[in-house]
Amino acid sequence: MTGFTGLTELPDQEVADAGRNSRENCYFIILTSTLVAERRLVSDGGRAKPRPAEPNRNTTSTLLAERRWSSGGGRAAVVERSRGQPRPAETSRTKPNLNLNLNLNLKLSLSIIRFRISLSARISIRLPAPFFLLLLHLLRNQLSLHMEIPAKYDPSGIENKWYQYWLDNKFFQSVPDEREPYTIVIPPPNVTGVLHMGHMLNNTIQDVLVRRARMQGKNALWLPGTDHASIATEAKVVAKLKEEGIEKSSLTREEFLAHAWEWKEKHGGIILEQLKKLGASCDWERTKFTMDESMYGSVIDVFIDLYNKGLIYRGVRMVNWDPKALTALSDEEVIYKEVKSKLYYVRYKVEGSADEWVTIATTRPETILGDTAVCYHPEDERFKHLAGKRVLVPLIKRSVPMIADEYVDREFGTGCLKITPAHDINDYNIGLKHNLESIDIFNDNGTLNEKALLYTGQDRFAVRGRIVEDLLNHGHILKIEDYVNNVGFSERTDEVIEPKLSVQWFMKMDEMAKPALDVVMNDTVRFHPEKFKNTYRHWMENVRDWCISRQLWWGQRIPAYYLKTGEVIVAKSAEEALEKARILTGNTALLPQDLRQDEDVLDTWFSSWLWPISVFDGIRNPGNPDIKYYYPTNDLVTAPEILFFWVARMIMAGLEYQNDIPFKNVYLTGIVRDKLGRKMSKSLGNSPDPLELISRFGADGVRVGMLLTSPAGNDLPFDESLCEQGRNFSNKIWNALRLVKGWTINPALSQPAYAAVTVQWFESRFNDALAQIEENFNKYRLSEALMAVYKLVWDDFCAWYLEMVKPAYQQPIDPATMAATTAFFSRLMQVLHPFMPFITEEIWQLLEERKPGESIMVSAIPVSGAYDAAMLSAFEHAEQVVIGIRNIRKEKNIAFKDSIELFIKGENPASGFDEVVAKLGNVSALNYVDDKPSAAAGFLVKSTEYYIPLGEGVDPDAEREKLQKELDYMQGFLDSVMKKLGNERFVSNAKPEIVDNEKRKQADAETKIQLLKARLGEL
Repeated sequence: MTGFTGLTELPDQEVADAGRNSRENCYFIILTSTLVAERRLVSDGGRAKPRPAEPNRNTTSTLLAERRWSSGGGRAAVVERSRGQPRPAETSRTKPNLNLNLNLNLKLSLSIIRFRISLSARISIRLPAPFFLLLLHLLRNQLSLHMEIPAKYDPSGIENKWYQYWLDNKFFQSVPDEREPYTIVIPPPNVTGVLHMGHMLNNTIQDVLVRRARMQGKNALWLPGTDHASIATEAKVVAKLKEEGIEKSSLTREEFLAHAWEWKEKHGGIILEQLKKLGASCDWERTKFTMDESMYGSVIDVFIDLYNKGLIYRGVRMVNWDPKALTALSDEEVIYKEVKSKLYYVRYKVEGSADEWVTIATTRPETILGDTAVCYHPEDERFKHLAGKRVLVPLIKRSVPMIADEYVDREFGTGCLKITPAHDINDYNIGLKHNLESIDIFNDNGTLNEKALLYTGQDRFAVRGRIVEDLLNHGHILKIEDYVNNVGFSERTDEVIEPKLSVQWFMKMDEMAKPALDVVMNDTVRFHPEKFKNTYRHWMENVRDWCISRQLWWGQRIPAYYLKTGEVIVAKSAEEALEKARILTGNTALLPQDLRQDEDVLDTWFSSWLWPISVFDGIRNPGNPDIKYYYPTNDLVTAPEILFFWVARMIMAGLEYQNDIPFKNVYLTGIVRDKLGRKMSKSLGNSPDPLELISRFGADGVRVGMLLTSPAGNDLPFDESLCEQGRNFSNKIWNALRLVKGWTINPALSQPAYAAVTVQWFESRFNDALAQIEENFNKYRLSEALMAVYKLVWDDFCAWYLEMVKPAYQQPIDPATMAATTAFFSRLMQVLHPFMPFITEEIWQLLEERKPGESIMVSAIPVSGAYDAAMLSAFEHAEQVVIGIRNIRKEKNIAFKDSIELFIKGENPASGFDEVVAKLGNVSALNYVDDKPSAAAGFLVKSTEYYIPLGEGVDPDAEREKLQKELDYMQGFLDSVMKKLGNERFVSNAKPEIVDNEKRKQADAETKIQLLKARLGEL
């Protein structure tokens, strides 16, 4: 009775209590059974007769009832026997004879009846032990199938149930202990963000890695958090204020920040809640935000430290200006796009001449108003005579010099270049070299200021059209050509950036870049795939100083304070700055109002680059238990486009502040694209709603659909059919569960030979697959690892193993095979769990009775063991034999219920699976012969011939046509193999095992071709 729940013997008092409550409404689940039994007692080769039944004893059928008392909420389960038939012999109460064989056919019907009943006496039952044990097994199986497992898998209810269960049991939480740590810090999504397909892919990969580590017995921590996203968040808040009729300029800094914090508290956690729907197993108790007090303080401490080391400085530089966000951007925040534009050939009159002109070519005629020189190459004979002369800027007649510089490309345009130092980095450098004036004609918002002299207050792009019209009217445009050039756009706002001279804060990168480059090139930090090492090296070898200041209010305010005399004090607080200022100046009478703090905030990436350290408070408290235990982290999963933005800078920060790398492996995902190859984005309207996909296909289905086609570093061509494939996989597994749980167990049955060899084969196949899966994980080939699990479950377990061990219709299965099947199913779910956490938890819990608080996610994941390669090879042969039998049955319309004979000519490598072949093919006999039987249909598996006698039903012409098709196919296959082996580059560059495999293919194909030709000759 062990393991059979819901059936108990009731103490006398409980039965009496039940009787008193019996007048209340009750629900009864009644299972009636018809038991047809044939009992054979075999002893010492003879027959032993059962002892005769004792007279005057009564018992009959069995009634199992589960009552739900409406009054007390209690439960009672009884077994009731009616009267009218003799009780079985008392000898059945003794230990059953070991040689007892029971062949039983039990048919169960289930009905639910609502009625009133009164109980006044204790109910009991006595059955012969073997019958009773069998009955319990059968009833339990039927109850499990009909009461616990719905016909259709419903992911929504199951996902919510198990996620809450995991949270309630704190399975995601981690604290330092004696176990090996495994750590991932989430790339913090912006607080402005909602879940998109890129997040789905990235976080699914992280969850797979951390769940697998947890099941390997490691102390796994996936630390979540969000980024304050200065530019994006401030834009959202400004837009919200405008809707309310409030301009940012009308607010104080403190008032604006109050609105920003209110917005963050309302919207900032949305994306993390959405990640829970995906199944993300983050330690939510450790959630961080880059503007938290500890995180904020860490950023300020680092700024001060680097400033004191001379690595941070303030200066005037040409920066990338975002006229929409009204802030400077780093070079990495500029995205260059090919744009179809125009090339305008504009004439400048040589000052003092009657009719001499110099023509330049420009794509930005509006910047003519800021020109301070025209430049030519010193070796260009066309313009040498203009040395020392001046020209007049069109429309405004500003006199500017003609200068010579080797920077000029003589082949571009006319060979003359207009110089606008305030609005082009190259012009700015030429201006410094030649001591030219810089005239900034743009306001911060991209409109023209009074220095332009014309079009004041008008937008730069509107001015472009107007100035072209005016230049045409004054005869200054010679011609206009179509032109394609690269234009810089703000990565945050998609606004065309404007090169602008500005006073900003910068960080020197040269010193920190070299060690950060070395640890990647020597594989201390490994990139997956490795191809991105070259990209990384190019960036790091050409690194430029980092503009770290932003003209915003939302973010970590730069801790720099200015005296009225211009001195700069860098300090943690205004109080500390005042004390430093008094010491610096010797003026103890200085007051707080004598200092002004810098209005700018730090670049968002200046907080993000500290993320793997600051989340463990490793900047402010470098020796704390968390940073010592969890750092360095194990894996970082991110996108290649922020390789320098974030990855490189985190490596720099780790080496600077922990003297160690921040992570050991960097897994670089691809970009999620639509069917047309376009990057999925809101603006294109080609990105599906991830939550809608989860609702339709289940989280497991979406996870599988994305991972199956997303190898590391390669873009994912997303199609909803991928999610459908994932959902179908869930349904396949669910139906396998229903099949297995529908089998009844006969404890008296021994394991058949076909089942025994099947169990041995699958154990080997399982270990073989586990070795492949582990190798793929070690190489960060998650897509390949999932495919290996997918094939193991769908093909090997569902399509073959279950069919091989499945009992005949309405027949029970032996305990040994059932136990092995349940164990295999449980282990498969453990291997699959990191990829499909929800359905695997549900099935794992249903396969066996689990204790409260148990979970698949903290169970031990199976590891590969020894396997029999010869057995696996033999089964591959047997598999083809079964397929050949099925094909002939289909071709010849032979029903499966009609058994056939199979004749085998030649060596049969699959002889160990003869019982399996017989079962799956309904083969009554396997005959090994030297000659082909007459009137038989045949097929080849490698060099072995198989025949099925058909009597007079063989059509020689049809058989000849079939063999000819096989021969043509094999000849084509051999040709392709020979072409590959004839390629010297392939033979010399391919791995030896690959070349050997091709040679085996050649030998097999040649043998098969010979046999096919021989059979054709016989016909």
